[in-house]
Amino acid sequence: MAVGAQAPPRQATAEPKTTWYFYTVKWGFQDEFLDLFQRNHYPILKAKEKAGMFRSVRTYVPEFHGDGRADWTFAVELVVPPNAPTTPSDEEIIGRLYPDRAKFSREEARRFEVLAGHWDVPLNRLDLDTRKPTR
Repeated sequence: MAVGAQAPPRQATAEPKTTWYFYTVKWGFQDEFLDLFQRNHYPILKAKEKAGMFRSVRTYVPEFHGDGRADWTFAVELVVPPNAPTTPSDEEIIGRLYPDRAKFSREEARRFEVLAGHWDVPLNRLDLDTRKPTR
């Protein structure tokens, strides 16, 4: 008997929204990627956290090389609170943090050059204490 895929449950809008951002860095470029991310993108995320746009910003690396699916080498978890403010914009933050816009743009381009892959996974919390079984 074939079982069709079921749509994931919708998350209540009054709850924080968590998204995981996965990166696969080309072999031999992990440290360079981390340096560029830490210097150019992480401060933007932290500025958004300070402004209340994110409840938290966390970063991860696998414990072991080839751990699990082995298709990611760096991950970011962003948690957006309900009714989060929509300002300041990325442009406003970048303008304030990076007066040398040309250098920032070059380094951001390089950060993406050393990537083999990148994908986002927006998550919906599943409360198994309140979920009704289908069978």
